[in-house]
Parts: sequence; C-alpha cells; structure tokens
Amino acid sequence: MGIQFNASARTFTLSTRSTTYQMGLDHLDRLLHLYYGPAIGQGDLAAMYPPADRGFSPNHNADRARRGISPDTLPQEYTGCNTGDFRLSCLVVRDEAGAAGAEWRYAGHSIQKGKYALTGLPSAHDEENEAESLCIRMEDGVTGLALELLYGVFAKQDIITRAVRLVNGGNQTLRLEKAASMCLDLPFGRWDMIHFHGRHTMERQAERVPLLNAIQTVSSTRGASSHHHNPFVILCDRKANEEHGLCYGVMPVYSGSHRTDVEVDQNGLTRIVSGIHDERFSWQLAPGEAFTVPEVILACTENGLTALSQQYHRFIRHNVCRGEHRFARRPVLINNWEATYFDFDSDAIVRIAEKAAALGVEMLVLDDGWFGKRNDDNSGLGDWFVNEKKLPGGLTPLIQRVNALGMKFGIWVEPEMVSEDSDLYRAHPDWALTLPGRAPVMSRNQMVLDMGRSEVVDYLTERLTDLLANNPIAYVKWDMNRNMTDVYSRVLPAERQGEAAHRYMLGVYRLLETLTTRFPHVLFEGCAGGGGRFDAGMLAYFTQIWCSDDTDAIERLVIQHGTSFGYPVSSIGAHVSACPNHQTGRTTPLWTRAVAAMSGTFGYELDLNKLSDEEASQVKEQIAFFDKHYQLIQNGLYYRLTDPTEESRYAAWQFVDEEQSEALFNLILTHPEANARPLHVWLRGLDPDALYRVESLDIHGCHCAPQAGLDLAMEGVGKVYSGSTLMHAGYTLPQLAGDYPSVQMYVKRV
Repeated sequence: MGIQFNASARTFTLSTRSTTYQMGLDHLDRLLHLYYGPAIGQGDLAAMYPPADRGFSPNHNADRARRGISPDTLPQEYTGCNTGDFRLSCLVVRDEAGAAGAEWRYAGHSIQKGKYALTGLPSAHDEENEAESLCIRMEDGVTGLALELLYGVFAKQDIITRAVRLVNGGNQTLRLEKAASMCLDLPFGRWDMIHFHGRHTMERQAERVPLLNAIQTVSSTRGASSHHHNPFVILCDRKANEEHGLCYGVMPVYSGSHRTDVEVDQNGLTRIVSGIHDERFSWQLAPGEAFTVPEVILACTENGLTALSQQYHRFIRHNVCRGEHRFARRPVLINNWEATYFDFDSDAIVRIAEKAAALGVEMLVLDDGWFGKRNDDNSGLGDWFVNEKKLPGGLTPLIQRVNALGMKFGIWVEPEMVSEDSDLYRAHPDWALTLPGRAPVMSRNQMVLDMGRSEVVDYLTERLTDLLANNPIAYVKWDMNRNMTDVYSRVLPAERQGEAAHRYMLGVYRLLETLTTRFPHVLFEGCAGGGGRFDAGMLAYFTQIWCSDDTDAIERLVIQHGTSFGYPVSSIGAHVSACPNHQTGRTTPLWTRAVAAMSGTFGYELDLNKLSDEEASQVKEQIAFFDKHYQLIQNGLYYRLTDPTEESRYAAWQFVDEEQSEALFNLILTHPEANARPLHVWLRGLDPDALYRVESLDIHGCHCAPQAGLDLAMEGVGKVYSGSTLMHAGYTLPQLAGDYPSVQMYVKRV
C-alpha cells in the first residue's frame, strides 16, 4: 500500500516507488512533518527531532513547563495562525472580532483507493486507478475551522500531490487572508534553488542560486502565472547536477497569482510554502462553507535534475493533461500570424494553405483579425462574430476551401479580454475589471473581463459554443494578451473584493471545463502573449501551450531549455518562423529553425509562398523527418546535454525512447570559432551494454567547414558502437562553421 497509518506510533507513511514521506502526531495531537526523501521504509522518525530550547521560541501553553517543544522550532506539516511559529505561515484567518488565530489538532483521517478530486479547480487525475488518497482532518477548537489535508500518492510515478480544503464548522463568519496549498519542512541539508524568471519573449530562464539565511520568494501578482516568474521551483543539493544529487520539485496546479516562499530558519531547517498569492487576497467563509486551495505536485529524486524533469514530464503527459490529444499524433500546422498579421482576406489565407498543403503541412490556423472590427489590436475583442468584409460568407466557405486541400482548420480566440472599442464593452461596461472613479490602466486598448461573474462566462460559453458547433474547427489557440489591473468586481460587496482575482481563475477554469468537455475532438492550445501562462493548471485543459512569442530559434534554445525542467516537449508549442526574425532581426538557416522547433509540437509561422524552391524542398524533408521520429521526440525521455547559458559554443539535447532502443541527438552551433577545438559530445540515456548503429548524421547550414572533416564524419554513418562508448568515450563531430549550423544524429539499437 502507498499509504499506511501506524496506530501505535501515530505516524502516516506515504510510499512511492523510490521515495518515503512521513508525518507524525505529537503528544498534543499536532501534525509534524518527519521526512520526505529517498525511500527508507516505515520506521518512526520522530526521534530525529529532540527538544531544543531556543531563545525567543515560545512553547504551547500546555508545554510551558517543558521548554524546548516549540512550534517555532519543530517541522510542521501545515502551520496554524498566530500561535508561536514565527517562520513562514500557511494561513491567516480572522474571526468576526478581527482576532487572527488557528491551532490545529488531529480529528481523524481516511484512506481511499483512487485520487481525490477538487471542486472547481484543475488537479491531477488517475485514469489507471493506481493512486491512493489520504485525507487528514485537523480542527481548531476555538473557531471551529476544519483543515482537510489531502494527499494523492502515485506510487509508480514517484509523485505525491497535495491540496487543502478549509471548512467553517463554527457559528461565525471567518475571513481568510492567506491560504497556502502546502508547507514542506526539510530539517537538514544545504540547498540551492532553481527558479525560472523572464519577461515577455524571454520566458523561463533557469537561474540557480544558493539558499540564504533569509526568505526568498518566487511570485506573480499579475493575475496569471506570468512570463516573469513561473510557479515551478526546484530545491537541490548544492552538488547536484543533471545526473546526480538529491532534488525536490514543487509545481502548483494553478494559473493565477501565485507565491512560493523558501526560508532557512535559525535551526537550519528549510521551509517551502506555496499557494495563491496573498497580496490583495481574502475570502469570506460563512458557517458551513468550504474553500479549496489549489493542488501542488511534489517530486523527489536522488538521481539529479534530469530524473526530476522526466518524472514531471511523464506525470504531466499521463496524469495532468486530459482527453484524446495527449497521446494522439498532433498535426503539423501553419499559422498565418507572422505571414499576414491583420492584413488578410480569404484568398490570401487560401494561398498560404495551398502552398502548405503541397509541402505536407496538415493544418491551417487562422490567427487574430477574423472577427468584429479587428484590423489592429485596438478594437473588436469580445465581438466573436465573423468579419465578413474580410471573410465573405463567414468562416464556412473558407474552411471548406482549406478542407478541400486535405488540411484541417484551426482558429485563434482571446475570450477573457474586451476592447474598449467593441460592441460588447459598449453594451456591458460593467463586465470589465475597472476601479470606481478611475480611468482604467490600458494595454493594447483592452481590458480584462470579470470572469468571476456567471453572466460573463455564460456569454463566452454561448459564443464559443456557436463558433465550434457550427464550423468544422479542429484546433483553438486560446490567447490572453494582458495582465490584470484595476481588479474590482461590480457584483461583489466591499468586504469580498479580495475574492475577485481568484474568482476570475475559477471562472476561466469553469469555461475551459465546459468547452473541452463539450468539444473533446478539438485540440486546444494555450497562449498568454506566448508563455505568460505556462503552468500545470492550464495543461489540465490545454494539451499544449505556445512557449513564447519569441520565435527566434537561437533564443528559443534558452527558453525551451528552461521550460524542459518541468514541462514535457509534447506541451511546448514551437514553430519555424520567417527570417530575418521578426523579434530579433537574426537570420538563421531554415533547417536550424526546424531543429529547434522539432523540440516542441512543431509547425510553421511564415508565408511559405516566399520560400525558394530549395527551401520548399527542405520543408518537405523537415516534415518527413519529424513524422518519422514523432513518437521518439514527443514521448521519449528528454536529456539536456548542455546549458546554453554556460556553454558558449553550442546547445545540445537528446531524446531516448523508454526501451533505450533508439535516440536522436540534436546540436546547434551558437558561436563559431576560428581554429576551433574538436566538437566532441557525449550521449546519455543509452543501455551501456547494448550496441547502437549510427543510422544517420545530418549536418545542416554548414557552409564553411573543411570538406575533409565533413567527409570523415559521414564515414561514421553505419558504424556500430556500444552504449557505454557513446556515453563515456563520446563521439567527435566535424568542425562546424558559419551562421548557426545544426546537427541531428539518429542511433538505433542493433
């Protein structure tokens, strides 16, 4: 069993394939965190925490004669409020008198087969019925507030999920001012933190920093998980690398404002608290009402960062993403955005589709500008009716022409926003989030709809249902192009305005749940100005997310590298775009752009009619190559072979299938050198005792290297090497030169 309760020791032990998680009840029925790490069995670990009298660390009233048993020094499973633990807290709750306080006592538990569910929130699922759930119920005897600590144990996946439900069992209204999803205390060890910062068009840049004797915070108050601070955080041993070392992952399943704090306390204990951001947050809890806090996905491994990433990749694909598209082959698409922007009509779109179909592209996606008065980004949002000046007869004739080419049809929407210049805003100005008496902050002359209002969600459900029910649309790109300001709901009373931002996310989730259930055959891709809402919450509805509005292949190496620490390749939207690149002005070989985009869902975002005959031929070859290696790329194990922020010459990565029968090595030269040193690489993830044949070695965009070196490298094709040779002795590639050449080497087990 994955969950066991030892009644005599009063310990809860959660066991996965490789880890142990243990909690224990103390003499006052408080729940203490005892251990989370590599598997150790089920021994009682309470003795690891002997009493220690620390100055200015107070004792519970019942322990006032037994100094050294302080809530300020003991590892906590979920902290109370205002009761002597001065470290990071999980909860702030006030009663009707304004008194802040809660002190938890054990009130019972239950263990059940299967995974718990969360009302109104995305969470991991258990379709294979291999998980177990634990609910530990704690109570505060003064307010009557009940705390339900929820644990989902996925033993085979080496994953533990955590969530919290707070239930007001008292007779007065309570006010939550902070409610975290989890607290994790690591009493021993010295750690580094890896977080993923960025900005629009440069998201999820990995940064590794040592933990200080202080509080370090990763957060967003933007109403979205944000381009700037992804909610995923890793703690790792200071000597940990890709292949070795103890690592912990903390990944919230939430798409709104979030906060993860990490504190090293006076004892050297490291505490992680993660959940909804508490700035401007509050929630009224009337008697009998419950509040559910979003889920967090925990992972632990002693085998380094690659193993941690692969745990998350597998779990997200199998247990977070849902529906028929998560494992189905997804079409290679072309998006018209960078080809036309807003300037198009039906004939222009069909011309792009005709060329794309001839080259093997399988889907045409019509981006922004097809609806309302939408000739730029200053108007039309909210008016989800076809602009028949651009598309005579509506979408149906256009879709028929695209389908006649053998291609599927997709479309772009931005439902959560409204333009000031729109019929919707003129009819319902109160539907937008705006502050009373103040001119709203504007971005792209659009505002954010109050998704916490049922009539707003109902309107969008009606319009999008009409769009999808009456048109053969196979794909929806769902965008969100500004963050939340002026957060004030016209339907909430003054004392409940702190609920507006979270109610917004609940409304978004309700809309997505309805549409993805109603239209299971539609492939939904998330987007928020690119990667501004790339999180596990969105992946519960969107099988893939547009990784970044930066389509420059060389910059994408850094963005996709950081994204890979927590999120699988199958979730990363990536396209081949035009050159010079529209964001950076850089010119990169067409094949190199494809090599970068193949480490994602793969598609094109340019006018294929402008390509030369040679380039058009390359597109055909790229699609054929991606199709041949689709399963390996999308579902194989991903290995980071270099860190593009540290290795100045090249970026390299690799895919290996689960059976270690085949591998695809990828490399892009980012900095050519005169009189360069040998380009020697080491593969990973192979069976050391197996033999592998180099089936193909494709060198793209290399115009200046010595021909003799290229010829010698090609002589290696067809040769057989042991897995241990390729991993430990390595493989020498030819010298590469020129602007951003690339290499793809495919090896197969003999």
